[in-house]
Amino acid sequence: MPARVASGSRQRWDDDDERGFRPLTRAQAEDLRRRQPSVSPWKVIGAQALLGLLLAGAAGLLFGTSVAVSALYGAVVAVLPGALMARGATSPLARLTPTAGALSILLWAFVKIGATVMLLALAPRVVQPLHWPALLVALVACLQVYWFALLVRGRPKNNAA
Repeated sequence: MPARVASGSRQRWDDDDERGFRPLTRAQAEDLRRRQPSVSPWKVIGAQALLGLLLAGAAGLLFGTSVAVSALYGAVVAVLPGALMARGATSPLARLTPTAGALSILLWAFVKIGATVMLLALAPRVVQPLHWPALLVALVACLQVYWFALLVRGRPKNNAA
């Protein structure tokens, strides 16, 4: 396939990389995994659940049982759909091929969204009396754990030092 010139630019691009693809050796792959560790989705779900319990406990001490139950339900709205997605995305079927993995993530993301919407719609029927501010504060706080997990993971470690 011939190289093309980008419009308005002198830069050229090819569909084929002239350098070629070189697979990593076992040692290089292990070094890459050591320098760029991944965060288990189950640790994130556990951290969300722990934060939800702490928030519900604090709400109970400060505002009473009904606010604590609303806060706990808000944590469930974050944790339960996240656990469903983590289970589906880490299943053995998702690891068969890259396409299966991508489709699994997409499917379970839709399941997560649907479960979240369903749990929020059921909240007024399940939690009596419902305190929306407590539910939403706990929900948003538990969702922020994803950002915290990225911060904890940190930057890749460098061996050059």
